[in-house]
Amino acid sequence: MTEQKQAGSRRTFLLQAAGLAAAGPLSAVDIPAAQAATATSPKPDASSPIPYQSLSPSEATFIEALVDVLCPADDYSPRGVDCGLATYIDRQLAGPYGKGDGRYQHGPFRGGKPEFGLQGPLTPEQFCKAGIAAANAACIRDRGKPFDQLMPADADEFLKAIQSDHVRNDGISLALWFNEVVYRLFVEACFADPMYGGNRNAVFWKMIGYPGLPANHALDMVRYRGKPFPGGKDPKSIADFT
Repeated sequence: MTEQKQAGSRRTFLLQAAGLAAAGPLSAVDIPAAQAATATSPKPDASSPIPYQSLSPSEATFIEALVDVLCPADDYSPRGVDCGLATYIDRQLAGPYGKGDGRYQHGPFRGGKPEFGLQGPLTPEQFCKAGIAAANAACIRDRGKPFDQLMPADADEFLKAIQSDHVRNDGISLALWFNEVVYRLFVEACFADPMYGGNRNAVFWKMIGYPGLPANHALDMVRYRGKPFPGGKDPKSIADFT
């Protein structure tokens, strides 16, 4: 698969994921309209790296490579790191979600159905970090090099193998790690309010024509359902109203 085809398939994935992340209040615009919206928008400024709160340097290297594979730079957005996706994931791991606030974490722990989420003694942060180490070790074992050193096509193939539970590790389910933690955080990072670190400069909101803070668009959700929203080129973050 060429890098151009990979970028196209990943962008299609992002447009599909938008429907889940935004719960469908407004219809996604078509690709040409999305391209026109982002072509005129400023690119995120990555000149001042934001320090990580949870990820170690080696873990950050892995996650940065992962979000760049899932979101390669193309006509619709910069690469994942420049969109703040790694920053969002790090902040979630460092916050209440990552620390397991509100989770029942006493045994016995038994395997449950996927809809029951994580079932185990580790917090999401601990589980994510264990998964990063296990995935990188499996990558060295199966591919001969760390994940961040793989070519984009090979890295993409490796992630697909993990997602479909074809990469084994005795200590942790890498499919569960990817599908229940990494993938979910990645989608959230793309479409959450920019104030949380991801979706920098509202780049993904602009891509799908989403206007931003839903509280100001209750009637628009009815008027423009199934239609491109004309105000999606300048979406508003919660931070714009504070």
